[in-house]
Amino acid sequence: MVHALKYRGWSRIADEMAARMARLDWPRDVLDERAALVPVPLSNKRLKERGYNQSERLAAPLAQHWNIPVWENVLERTRHTQTQTRLTPGDRLRNVSGAFTARQDARDMLRGAHVVVVDDVVTTAATLNACAGALCAGGVRIVSFVTFGRAPALGDRC
Repeated sequence: MVHALKYRGWSRIADEMAARMARLDWPRDVLDERAALVPVPLSNKRLKERGYNQSERLAAPLAQHWNIPVWENVLERTRHTQTQTRLTPGDRLRNVSGAFTARQDARDMLRGAHVVVVDDVVTTAATLNACAGALCAGGVRIVSFVTFGRAPALGDRC
């Protein structure tokens, strides 16, 4: 499903994926505090290639299920990065290091907030952690993550 969403243009599958993500159990404090969903931003190059951001496609219906907003313009990718699919865990960290920043004009909105970063799949969490670091530097108090799936990283034991 993730592969079809990202590489085959099946953007409508995101609705069903988000419905499944919405059924996840969360601790009561997260349910009470989460202010918004923040999709992982794509580089302009990747967005042009794909035609849409798969994380945004997941976040929009998920926000409807959870009755919270999507903040699409608070986090930005500062540079294009190579695809993470064939990188080792260490290479993944280096690849996304410094690749995200919280937008200066969003800092007031971010200050003290609990946000949930949305991505399609987690492998090593390098991208999610890079996003979280940028959001925390921008004033966010708590960052939670939600993804549709988890993929094994190179070197994971099966």
